[in-house]
Amino acid sequence: MNILEWAFGKRMTPAERLRKNQRLLDKAIRELDQQRVKLEKQEKALVAQIRQSAQKGQMGACKIQAKDLVRTRRYIDKFYGMKSQLQKISLRLQTYRTNEQMMQAMKGATMALGSMNRTMNLPSLQRIAMEFERENDIMEQRQEMMDDAIDDAMDVGAEEEGDEIVEQVLEEIGVDLSQALGETPSGLQSQSVPETKIAQAVGGGGGGADPGDDDLQARLDSLRR
Repeated sequence: MNILEWAFGKRMTPAERLRKNQRLLDKAIRELDQQRVKLEKQEKALVAQIRQSAQKGQMGACKIQAKDLVRTRRYIDKFYGMKSQLQKISLRLQTYRTNEQMMQAMKGATMALGSMNRTMNLPSLQRIAMEFERENDIMEQRQEMMDDAIDDAMDVGAEEEGDEIVEQVLEEIGVDLSQALGETPSGLQSQSVPETKIAQAVGGGGGGADPGDDDLQARLDSLRR
C-alpha cells in the first residue's frame, strides 16, 4: 500500500465506481418507496378523519385535514417523480456498464483472433484440406465397392426364391402356372387376340364360336381368380 492509498483510500476502477453508484441509487429508490407507502397510508387515514369530522359537523377540522390531505398527495406525486428520475439515472448507468462490458469482451475477442491469425499456417491448412478430400474420395470408392459386393452376395438365389413364392401362391389359389402357360397357343404369345374374338368370348357370342376361344377364355378366367 502506497502513501496515496493510505491517505485517500484505494483507487477504484471505473467498473467498481459504477457498481457503487448503482448500489446507492437502488438504496435511494427503496427509501423513496418506503416513504411513499407511509404517505399513502397517511392519506387513507386523513380521508377517514375528514369523513368523521364532517359527520360530527366539525367544519373547521375538516378544512384543516383537507389541506393536510392535499399536501400529502402532492408529496406522494413528488416521490413518484423523484423515483422516476432515479430510475432514469440507474438505467443510464446500467447501459454504460453494459457497453463497458461489451467493449472488454470485444477487446478480448480481438486479441484472441489476432493470436490465432498469427499462429495460423495457410499452406499447411490447404495441404490438410487436400489430403482430407483425397482420403474422403478413397473412402467413398471403397464404400461403394463394399456395397456392390454385399448387394451381389445378398441377391444370390433371390430370383429362384421369387419364382418359388409365385408358384406357391398360384398353387394356393388353384392355378398351375406351367400348365397354363405351356398349353397357351403359340400364336397368342407373339400377337394380341383380336378384339372381336375377345368380345365374343366375354359376351358368350353366337353358337358358331370357336371351341378353342372358349378354352382360352376359361383359362383366362381361372388366372383372374
